[in-house]
Amino acid sequence: MEAVNRYYPDLNETQRRQFEALGALYTDWNAKINVISRRDIENLYLHHVLHSLSIERMIRFRAGSAVMDVGTGGGFPGIPLAILFPEVTFHLVDSVGKKIRVAQAVAEALELRNVTTCHERVEDERGRFDFVVSRAVMPLRDLAAAVRKNIREEQQNALPNGLICLKGGELQHEIAPFKKQAVRLDIDAYFREPYFKTKQIVYIPL
Repeated sequence: MEAVNRYYPDLNETQRRQFEALGALYTDWNAKINVISRRDIENLYLHHVLHSLSIERMIRFRAGSAVMDVGTGGGFPGIPLAILFPEVTFHLVDSVGKKIRVAQAVAEALELRNVTTCHERVEDERGRFDFVVSRAVMPLRDLAAAVRKNIREEQQNALPNGLICLKGGELQHEIAPFKKQAVRLDIDAYFREPYFKTKQIVYIPL
């Protein structure tokens, strides 16, 4: 929680309480259903919560925006973003039933009324959204092809509607089909911890 407080000192009381509750909630659920590596649960706030929040460095979603989180697992990046942006709706999708049950249970425990969840493959989702977010679920080409149908035509944010992914490592091959459109941000320009050294945010307008 220290890392979240360091970079987000202006959270209101409700947001701070919700972020603080994540530690106990995920520790409890992870003992029942392994949605985070058992060795990594102690790094929950740095590796999962703060990493999810880094998307805010690419865009601050405007109130009334709708965002779909594809391959959310236990709720990342969707749940931390839903706490940070309470006036934005987040639809969390995962094809693994036990993982989406954890995301739903955490959202309910936090009383996040701006979160919905669905156990399905993204190819079957028919909703329309301003943005799709994801964290290293599948190659960019495949993900863009799967979610293009879900992107609204109406625009209301500073960036055109599209796909925002959290990625790590060498991305030249993945980025190649979108090299004229893709925007990349190095997360370590904003978050100084060594974990973020190779982490990037990739935005592709769709």
